[in-house]
Amino acid sequence: MVYIWEQEDWPRLTWQDGSIAAPLAAVRHNQGRLIGRMEALGFKLREEAVLQTLTQDVVKTSEIEGEQLDATQVRSSSPDGLASTLAPCPRPIAMWKASSR
Repeated sequence: MVYIWEQEDWPRLTWQDGSIAAPLAAVRHNQGRLIGRMEALGFKLREEAVLQTLTQDVVKTSEIEGEQLDATQVRSSSPDGLASTLAPCPRPIAMWKASSR
């Protein structure tokens, strides 16, 4: 797999609006449906889904940076098993990276 930052024209990206408008609209529609479904879940299930998503975000971001992290270790490495990320901080990855060095 080639990451976006590995492409020759990085960071000067170009695109054609016509080729991405329909797929982007479909993604946004599905995102809205998913958010609606998650709102129907109880708080515990919704919290678990958020924690799983954040964990995967950390693991995938680390892969881009050349590190392989275990998802279980990521969840247990932060205070309260990632529960602190439910606060307003939208991208806690930088905090974890800084504290792990």
